[in-house]
Amino acid sequence: MMDSSVFKKRLEHHMDELRWLYMELYDNGSMFAELCDTMEKYFNERSVLLKTRDEEKEKNPDWFKDKNMLGMMLYIDNFAGNIPGVEKKLGYLKECHVNCLHLMPFLDTVAGRSDGGYAVADFRKVRPDLGNMGQLAHLTQKCHENGINVCMDFVMNHTSQDHEWARRARTGEGEYMSRYFFIDDPKLVEAYEATVPQVFPTTAPGNFTWLPELNHYVMTTFYPYQWDLNYKNPRVFNEMMYNFLFLANLGMDVIRIDAVPYIWKELGTSCRNLKQVHTIVRMMRMIGEIVCPSVILLGEVVMEPAKVVPYFGTVEKPECHMLYNVTTMATIWHTLATEDTQLLNRQLASVCSLPGEYTFLNYLRCHDDIGWGLDFDFLKTQGMEEVAHKRFLNDFYTGKYPGSVSRGELYNDDPVTQDARFCGTAASMCGIETALESGDSQALSCAVGLDIMLHAYMLFQSGIPMIYSGDEIGQLNDYSYKNDPNKADDSRYVHRGAFLWDLAKKRKNKTSIQGRIFRALDQLETIRSHEPAFDKDARVYPCETGQNGIMCIVREINGRRMVGLFNFTRADHTVSLPFEEQGKDMLTGDPVDMKSVSLEEHGFKWILSAF
Repeated sequence: MMDSSVFKKRLEHHMDELRWLYMELYDNGSMFAELCDTMEKYFNERSVLLKTRDEEKEKNPDWFKDKNMLGMMLYIDNFAGNIPGVEKKLGYLKECHVNCLHLMPFLDTVAGRSDGGYAVADFRKVRPDLGNMGQLAHLTQKCHENGINVCMDFVMNHTSQDHEWARRARTGEGEYMSRYFFIDDPKLVEAYEATVPQVFPTTAPGNFTWLPELNHYVMTTFYPYQWDLNYKNPRVFNEMMYNFLFLANLGMDVIRIDAVPYIWKELGTSCRNLKQVHTIVRMMRMIGEIVCPSVILLGEVVMEPAKVVPYFGTVEKPECHMLYNVTTMATIWHTLATEDTQLLNRQLASVCSLPGEYTFLNYLRCHDDIGWGLDFDFLKTQGMEEVAHKRFLNDFYTGKYPGSVSRGELYNDDPVTQDARFCGTAASMCGIETALESGDSQALSCAVGLDIMLHAYMLFQSGIPMIYSGDEIGQLNDYSYKNDPNKADDSRYVHRGAFLWDLAKKRKNKTSIQGRIFRALDQLETIRSHEPAFDKDARVYPCETGQNGIMCIVREINGRRMVGLFNFTRADHTVSLPFEEQGKDMLTGDPVDMKSVSLEEHGFKWILSAF
């Protein structure tokens, strides 16, 4: 068991920088001293098993970059009813090769005011219908025994209006009002609104909510029941760090920081990506390394690449360990709709040029909507205007565009800006839902093949792949949310449906939709976890094919070359690669002539060769 000398050694290593940053932000020595004392308290309370885990992972700080890492995100109730139910399904998760389980928000919320769990009423309490903290700690221990890391969301930007702080602020207690942004001057609200964009212009317009009982406005960037925290108050930072450490001590391995860019607010700015946000995340990184160094930070930064990369920090002063590859996710779906890989190629080249220390989490979709945050400056040079192109994409994926087989729903469709986001499961976006409705077996086979190709592309990228629960069996959109008054206004629930275990049973049938997708992913994930070309130190770069609809990614290490070819078009193609050696199809074992590689409609190949 680690004694207090370990804590003191870690604290001493970071003390100068941590104190300097804290005092620069708050200039409050007594609050800093309290922070250090409380950090030691949480270190002492950390279990022997978790301290042993810390020690092991300190010896291998890049453990999360291993090529066998595979994540799955799921809602506890949708997947297995409750926390003990998830524990009973660990065998299934292992069958899926999952070793990083992202449990979507499970902390206490109020029905009808939860925003999918992101309006937290109590950071120290599990939602009662899901279980309790003891069961959560037991689940994380069982996950660890089965080689599975556990990820959770830490909602730092705001609390629910039902949180104790908010309830006390609503009674007029100054101490608690100071933990939020209360304003009694309408002109000051107007001044903020003049520079701060709206997140949900249709479902939650504006950035403030009027509270008549207090004769004040409160800042609510997301929804009126989510009150933004005021990180200019050191009490807010300290208390939220204590919540962070409390949750880490339950056995969390990955803490996903929700809405990172929004944390710091300043009048006259967009209240996004301000320099103080980086100070806070850097301090959070150091606090974790002092108390619970096996815990890593995953940043949710839904921004264009130039604004995402700074959240890694620097090699000398790192911030987040991992970031979402949001732009690539959206660009994949753009590429499929346009059958043009130029933008995707451009972005792949940009990602490949970044330092190898930077790790992205890759995915085809998540719990949230798909926002079209594309590089419209580049697309404009290709004749694609932003408003018109977004409308085309939304028409394509809702099945309104001629020839489209995709099915989904719009989210926050703004009639003024003509902007909207999109919602749907991967299978429904790929046309499986449409093909089943029409009874067209040929169309169904094509749609399943497309679904597999897109997952193959996601798995081939550098970084950590993350699958949304249900996508591994081709689960379709669930429109039942419209019958629930607490969900009906939020179309994101169309792809947050309950996991269908009866469908999952069909994964053993190799001719079923579920069997085809599940078995294909199983094969791809197995190859990925064993092939040295997927090591974190491999050289990765895009390769030009001369055909705009074909993506080619090359991975090289120690004389081994893996080539990934992905056909984003609805036509067959033959591709000539600039490599002289003979290759082998990693899925079939067949020889491949690098000068003449055949790709079917929406097909792909993983090719291995030696050079």
